[in-house]
Amino acid sequence: MPKTAKALLQLPPATLAAIQKLGADLAVARLRRKESLKTWAQRMGVSVPTLQRLEAGDPGVGIGIVASALWLIQRDAQLGELAAPEHDRGAIEMDVRQAM
Repeated sequence: MPKTAKALLQLPPATLAAIQKLGADLAVARLRRKESLKTWAQRMGVSVPTLQRLEAGDPGVGIGIVASALWLIQRDAQLGELAAPEHDRGAIEMDVRQAM
């Protein structure tokens, strides 16, 4: 079994649900813009089956493809903040405990 497949099988249920919601939300964004799967896929530089996997919430879709979809709806700027050190509460709490 490839490492990625094992990692994807071990995703916490809440994380998998969030990925599936993101895919569904991206599908809604495409439909609200009245874009076909084919047109949207072409704009993203991916195949229609890959776009369908993304919209279905497949956790194996690459992050670059997710970023491209977010760029199409002008939501890619938030990617740079997702794991920013200043928002890492777990690490901040460890730093505070170590300082005591």
